[in-house]
Amino acid sequence: MARAVHDRLPFLATPPPAPARGRNPPLAEMLRLVGAATVDSDAAAADEDGSAVNALSLPLPHGGATTPPGASARRGGGGGFRLPLQNRCDRVTAAAPDAHASRTRVLLDGITGEAREGEILAVMGASGSGKSTLIDALANRISRDALKGSVTLNGEALTGNIIKSISAYVMQDDLLFPMLTVAETLSFAAEFRLPRALPAAKKRARVQALIDQLGLSAAANTIIGDEGHRGVSGGERRRVSIGTDIIHDPILLFLDEPTSGLDSTSAFMVVQVLRRIAESGSIVITSIHQPSHRILGLLDRLILLSGGRTVFSGPPSAIPAYFAEFGYPVPDDENRAEFALDLIREFESSPAGTGQLVSFNKTWQIMHAARHNPTDAPWAPTMSLKEAISASISRGKLVSGSDVAGEAASMHTYANPFWVEMKVLTKRSAINTRRMPELFLIRLGAVVITGAILATVFYKLDQSPKGAQERLGFFAFAMSTMFYTCADALPVFLQERYIFLRETAYGAYRRTSYVLSNAIVSFPPLVVLSLAFAFTTFFAVGLAGGVSGFAFYTLAILASFWAGSGFVTFLSGVIPHVMIGYTVVVAILAYFLLFSGFFINRDRIPDYWIWFHYLSLVKYPFEGVLQNEFGRGGECYVRGTQMFDNSPLAVLPDAVKTRVLASIGTALGVKIGPNTCVMTGHNVLREAAVTQLGKWECLLVTAAWGFFFRLLFYFSLVLGSKNKRR
Repeated sequence: MARAVHDRLPFLATPPPAPARGRNPPLAEMLRLVGAATVDSDAAAADEDGSAVNALSLPLPHGGATTPPGASARRGGGGGFRLPLQNRCDRVTAAAPDAHASRTRVLLDGITGEAREGEILAVMGASGSGKSTLIDALANRISRDALKGSVTLNGEALTGNIIKSISAYVMQDDLLFPMLTVAETLSFAAEFRLPRALPAAKKRARVQALIDQLGLSAAANTIIGDEGHRGVSGGERRRVSIGTDIIHDPILLFLDEPTSGLDSTSAFMVVQVLRRIAESGSIVITSIHQPSHRILGLLDRLILLSGGRTVFSGPPSAIPAYFAEFGYPVPDDENRAEFALDLIREFESSPAGTGQLVSFNKTWQIMHAARHNPTDAPWAPTMSLKEAISASISRGKLVSGSDVAGEAASMHTYANPFWVEMKVLTKRSAINTRRMPELFLIRLGAVVITGAILATVFYKLDQSPKGAQERLGFFAFAMSTMFYTCADALPVFLQERYIFLRETAYGAYRRTSYVLSNAIVSFPPLVVLSLAFAFTTFFAVGLAGGVSGFAFYTLAILASFWAGSGFVTFLSGVIPHVMIGYTVVVAILAYFLLFSGFFINRDRIPDYWIWFHYLSLVKYPFEGVLQNEFGRGGECYVRGTQMFDNSPLAVLPDAVKTRVLASIGTALGVKIGPNTCVMTGHNVLREAAVTQLGKWECLLVTAAWGFFFRLLFYFSLVLGSKNKRR
């Protein structure tokens, strides 16, 4: 198959000189990450006085020239650049006994390698050797405040937007929706990553071609599955994960241990897929853990790391000769990779460490690289980055077919407008929700049961002083129940969090689209829950207002659900742990209820806590339904002798109460009888200090809280979902 990208991807230190090649590559064969990662300025110069230096050495050739060991970095000729990695990564920085000192450890140091179009470069080493750090540095997945330097392709700056457009990164974990089928998962990926201008037929053809390429034809209509739903196998799930990230056929493909956790056969099938992807014209760079003999045969280049340094770099077939010359020949009946890793671990556990092996690798590279790679040669860019990417697109790469370099320069990094993204996200969420109806049914059951209990406890409340007080208690409990019921929305985003991070890391869709889609999908169930609770309680409790009163009561419940759902959704974007999230939700909702005005009136709340009263989400729907119940004319809740019911005079005979009322009326100059209305609904509202806002204003404020918290949810996604290491 014709190669779309002929440029090499040299990186991480000085490659050995090699004889000339007889071709000019169309896309610069290198992603040049050049320079050395060092610690902060106060630690960078500490090498001389014995302090540890945190160095990620990434000198790369420019225009085919090499950087000799010890040469100073410069921006021209054949020099390299420096890529400083500051020591603000808490994974690599430890506190020193001296408070004024900084103790760090090396991340990557002097790593040499090369990745070419049509080939697979594998990075191998024990845990902590720097495999993931190397992959993340190349893939622009280390935050800018922790990693500084330049990334160039074809001698031109490779910005984050461009690398997003021409590359893909496959995480180690399989982050997929369990209730979608393989075909649906890949189809939604195509909807996100392929432009709207591409006909639907071509998108379906691309999905089908990818299914065939991944070897998933037999499982195309099988759901992904999870612990509670049987689905595809582990190897198939891993291949689906790869497929979702390569749906647009990227030029660069980065993978973090794609064979981890798989059996030998499944791992081999995954690497076979990577082999086909590379042969289609991509540059494949992956970390790998103890590959089998069959997998080694599929790899083109291999880098062995130990403590962030290179102990071997070259084709896997050169491993026996390399270790034989080092004095440790590989036994004929032993896996080359396993032997190499075991030997490296032995050196790591020795007092001298792997320094001898690292030094031998540098010497061996100079002496034997030309013999093992006779086609290697210095190169120089022959076309601009934009021209090189266009040449790759013309040969079939990047299914979108867009002018990536030009569009990225103008900050256009999304394949579709936001309303298309929102439509696809809504459809996907609706399918997931429909295939897991038990989640909604459990929530509906909880609402109906709670409503039934309230309906039986407060059944047919009368218009008496006690009835008025009981109505206050019913509304306070009912409105707070709406918010507590919304707590089950907390794990929804937490379960999707890492899928969201993976999809947005390379521009599948906007965060705005996700937030709007999340709101749209969550709203219809809230309507059903509101109607269910309203029908269960309104008529059984004997609330006032008739049809109009029922309509407002239902809207108040819906607004409460909306505000509560927005509040919990916002917290799920801020707090990434379920149990901590539940604790915070329950505590804050308890404070909202305390300051709602039911337990203590607004005019009795201390001045230093009054602000919490106005922040209480329960306050506004509570006051709204109170006004809906008590704000109507003609309703009386205390008549004549009922005014004595909550006092010691309640034990007096009715005749005595009547005489007392007559005496009070004579003193006041009014006539007060046993049936005279003493307290109306408006009096109840004044007693409860519910006088500042009307019921419709309370309803609007409650709904506004829901929109406000979804806006905060958006900002939490913007600020907290960079998906980069520090």
